[in-house]
Amino acid sequence: MLKLQNPQHLTNISPTLIMIKFYVLFSLVVTLCSCGKNKSNENLAAITIQANKPNIIVVIVDDAGYVDFGFMGSEDLETPHIDNLAKDGVIFTDAHVSATVCAPSRAGLITGKYQQRFGFEANGTGYGSSGDIGLSDDVLTMADVFKKNDYKTIAIGKWHLGATPSDHPNQRGFDEFYGFLAGSRSYFPIHNPSKNHMLQQNGKQVKFDGYLTDVLGNRSVRFVEENKDRPFFMYLAYNAVHTPMEAKESDLIKYKNHPRQDLAAMTWSLDENIGKLRNKLKELGILENTLIYFISDNGGAHNNSSKMGPLKGWKGNKFEGGHRVPFIVSWPSKITGNQIFNGLSSSLDIFSTSVAAAGIEKEKDLILDGTNLLPYLSGEKQGDPHHKLFWRKLDEAAARVGSHKLIRLKNYGSTMYNLSNDLGEVNNLSEKDTITFNLLTQNLSIWESNMTTPLWDEEKSWMDVTYHIHEQLMANKPALYKEPSSKEGLLSH
Repeated sequence: MLKLQNPQHLTNISPTLIMIKFYVLFSLVVTLCSCGKNKSNENLAAITIQANKPNIIVVIVDDAGYVDFGFMGSEDLETPHIDNLAKDGVIFTDAHVSATVCAPSRAGLITGKYQQRFGFEANGTGYGSSGDIGLSDDVLTMADVFKKNDYKTIAIGKWHLGATPSDHPNQRGFDEFYGFLAGSRSYFPIHNPSKNHMLQQNGKQVKFDGYLTDVLGNRSVRFVEENKDRPFFMYLAYNAVHTPMEAKESDLIKYKNHPRQDLAAMTWSLDENIGKLRNKLKELGILENTLIYFISDNGGAHNNSSKMGPLKGWKGNKFEGGHRVPFIVSWPSKITGNQIFNGLSSSLDIFSTSVAAAGIEKEKDLILDGTNLLPYLSGEKQGDPHHKLFWRKLDEAAARVGSHKLIRLKNYGSTMYNLSNDLGEVNNLSEKDTITFNLLTQNLSIWESNMTTPLWDEEKSWMDVTYHIHEQLMANKPALYKEPSSKEGLLSH
């Protein structure tokens, strides 16, 4: 249920905000005297609307395992601050991203629409003769919309949505970019880094000491301090826990006997920095009116020791382990905490939900494939935000309709599962339930007819590996190799 403001909230208001309220009241009295009652009422309405706009923070982590947080059941990785965020918010158990790899997943999240609508389907931002394409120039990002509506906007961390001038975050709605353009980099300082791998602030290199996760976390805290008196939109994209598996020496010592030492240390640092941000919001008295999302960009990777729990597959394939992710939504003043939501949801919903929360009217020609989650979290609406979801990356595609899931591999065939009693996707029902199978096949075909042709491919070596993994998993067999180098090693023996 929605929470209404009550007098107890006054005890959490910082002295700075009290002074602001006094100044607003004093200005209103002056306005009444000099401009008349009608003009003062207009000013008051504008001030009230601005003051009530929520801050929006999207925390997106990289390649995290489905069960690698305390709130998702992890018993060996410590995440107390993220768990507190979950306790104050809503945990989604059937949440999905729109792609199983980094770049297209982020393209879907930040535009609120299936990235296949504008050809951003393969990983990376271009390949071979295509050059660096990245985001289509005519597609709007969340930052574009929030900046247009008087929000201060910042992107922190990993971008991976294009490195050409037109795709720089400063050209895609962000007042500030404090991060790096590439898909991954070292967590420690790089001597003479490339343009795409250097840490930068609005195009200018930032030299840093220490550990990158801390550096990004510190900037998130400073940004909040700098903009505490106005609404802001923060896209906080940590590269943790993506490879390379690098952690601070102190954290490695803390987990020296841990079977997943590197991942445990990296996750601990990630949690610390999310905690720093949340504590700063609380200290400034603005946590209550800050809408925070926490999500992973795809499933855990095969090479970072992540765990998928009951899910089949991992990053890069169309089984649940590739796209079902941990997801939290927290907005203390509006959404009752300590909830679990089982409805089918998507990272595409973040755009629609955020715009609705801010009271921004969607432009008529803006296509969004996400759903506003707020009515479902308040109890105003029942059921699933989505009845259907779709995925496609080149040779592999999938469709979800209700509880049934179809996986299709080009020139191989399709399998179908009922996730309500087979979350591990073991029992292929494609021949046992042909009516449902044909329905899902038809739905996938209709969806594809509204998408566009991919604007670039991927390296053939990786496409071959991904194809092999799908073949094996669809037959309930283990993959013989998970990356090109492993395939070459296998073939050489």
